[in-house]
Formats: sequence, C-alpha cells, structure tokens
Amino acid sequence: MDSVRAKTRIDKLVGEHAAALSERLQAHREQLFPPNAKRVLRKFTSGEVADLLGVKDAYLRKLDLEGKGPSPETRAGGRRYYSPSDIQSLRETLEKGAKVPGTYLPGRRDGDHLQVITVINFKGGSGKTTTAAHLAQKLALDGYRVLAVDLDPQASLSALHGVQPEFDLPDGGTIYDAIRYENPLPLRSVIQTTYFTNLDLIPGNLDLMEFEHTTPMALRERSGNLFFTRIGDVLAEVETDYDVVVIDCPPQLGFLTMSALSAATAILVTVHPQMLDVMSMCQFLLMTSNLLGVVADAGGSMDYDWMRYVITRYEPGDGPQNQMVSFMRSMFGEHVLNHPVLKSTAISDAGITKQTLYEVEKAQFTRATYERAIESLNAVHGEIEGLVQAAWGRKGP
Repeated sequence: MDSVRAKTRIDKLVGEHAAALSERLQAHREQLFPPNAKRVLRKFTSGEVADLLGVKDAYLRKLDLEGKGPSPETRAGGRRYYSPSDIQSLRETLEKGAKVPGTYLPGRRDGDHLQVITVINFKGGSGKTTTAAHLAQKLALDGYRVLAVDLDPQASLSALHGVQPEFDLPDGGTIYDAIRYENPLPLRSVIQTTYFTNLDLIPGNLDLMEFEHTTPMALRERSGNLFFTRIGDVLAEVETDYDVVVIDCPPQLGFLTMSALSAATAILVTVHPQMLDVMSMCQFLLMTSNLLGVVADAGGSMDYDWMRYVITRYEPGDGPQNQMVSFMRSMFGEHVLNHPVLKSTAISDAGITKQTLYEVEKAQFTRATYERAIESLNAVHGEIEGLVQAAWGRKGP
C-alpha cells in the first residue's frame, strides 16, 4: 500500500524557522553584548590616533605633558590609549592652532553642500553593506559628522551597529516613518546615536518594504510629493547637522533605491571582479539608466559630484579577477577607484561578532593579516575622502 507523503505548509515552516533563528541571534547578541551593557567602541593606541590625525606620536605625548587636550589612559608598558571622544577633543584642540583651516576638522564650511553618498549594487554579495559601514565609520573617525542610513529591509548595516530590528524596532523607527505618504514623522525622531563619536544611524527593518507597496497607490492617486523626492526632502531637515550621509541601498532597483539616487550627490557602485557579477552589473546599469532617465524627465535631480566603482573582495593572486579588474579599468577609466578592497579573513571574522575592522582589537589577528586589510580599507577611504573634499572645492587629504 502506497503511503501518502504529508504536505508541509511552507508559510508555517518558514515562520517557525524565522522565529527560531531570531531567538538564537538574540541569544548570540546577549552573549556578546549583555542586555544592560552599553556597546562601547574600543580605545585606540596613541600610534593609531597619530595616524588618524596626521601627526607624530611624540607630538601627542608632548600635548599630554603640557596639559593640552584630553589625557590618555596609560596601560602596562606605558602604552597610551584614547577614546573616540578623546580623538575628537584632540582634533578640536589642534584645529585652533592650525595654519590651514580644516586640517584637523575637515568637514563642511560655509557654502559647502551636504555630501550624500549612495552605495548601490543590484547583486547581493558584492560587499555593499561592508563597504558602507566601514566608509561611514572611517569618515567619523576622520572628524566628519556622519549619518548612516540603512535602506535595506534585511538591515545588515543596522546589525553591524548593534541593532536587531525585530527586537529593537517593534514599533517602527526607520526612514520609512519619515517618508511615508500618510502622517510622516520628523526625520530626527528616527535618528539614533551610535557608540562611534560623530556617527548617527537610521536603522532599517521590514517596514521599508511598505514604501515599495504604497508608492504605486500614491502614484495612481497623485497624493503627496513624488516618490523620488522624499528621501532628499527629509534629509534637508537635518542638513546642517552633518557633513556626509552614507546610504546603504537594498540589492534591487525599487522606489527606495531610486529615491536614494535622486537624493544623492555621489554614487559608489561596489563590484566583485567575477564575470557573473560584472554581467549582472551590466544589466543593473542598463536598468538604472532607463529608470533614472524617466525620473530626470519628471524633474528629479540627476546631477552628481562623482560616481565611482570600487572593487571589493579582491584577491590579487587570482588571475581571472585580475583580468576582470583590467577589463573594468579599460572600460571605465578614472571612474574605477585606484585601490580595491582586499578579500580578508580579518573583515569576515570581525563580522562574526557584528563588528567592523575599525572596532575589533587588532591583537585578535596576526599582525600581517590585520595590517594588510586595514591598509586596503584606508586607501579606498582616502580616495573617497579626496572626492568629497574636491566636491567642496578643496584638495583631498
């Protein structure tokens, strides 16, 4: 007698898996960061701080001996450590005596426009969120006032900054609250301060999908401002509070991404140098061009200070990858950043504990592994900072 195989209700199965995974992730987070503990960024060695400020370690010691600026924490062996707020205080102290304005506080001056960098790619796994997170954090460490915006319903950027949406955002708290068509909230009501001095966050969650669902209805009813102006309009509410906004877009070209592109002053496209990824990017660029052409015809702003491709997860010893990088450089020239982001176990290992390379203690890795990865990231971020400064009519760092 043939047995009849029982059918499985896929919605219930998926729901059970989601609930179990969410509970396990929450337990993992509580193990790493206890519920009553405030997540705090590590302190930086005097050598790291000297590199950030562009001065000699001996000069920092001299400032401390003269009682100028914050006093560092001294540990075994006389090693000196500074907190992120100490670094900012040092910047303010040094800026007062700087011969060139902006040497230590490089952010906006009168007349400079807010820089809105939108990080995009159509294909998942290109390193988009990792790129956005490290860029936002490094700019904050470099003295810029930064707002990071998570537009991805999967909320990976939020998770990297300690936010687990289903537990921490049960009643909203994303940019959707500020851009929805009915009863929008002020943008400031959804901005969270982070444990990084100079870095604020607008987290993401599944509510962001509502914008994709409600926009077609709003277009039919012609209600509210046009969808592509909404992110730019709410960013204008906090424009004076920040120097740079970094937006991590979802891996799709929906209404959210198009609104982010319309709000942007600069575009950063992440590319993994593999043939399938480059082919996917080709389709993404074709679709983007067509859709943004429609937005431009409808009055949307499509003028950018710069657009660059950044090579991510690059392995220098991989022959096919080198061929793809050469191909892209021959096609796009200066629009490809000179420095790639190297593939590194240090970056992936840091992600296991929901941290970036700027957060983890470098003692957790072999010195060569850490330094190779951090030098790669810093070189990329140096190029981007140069583009930001150029957009303000100044020379890069």
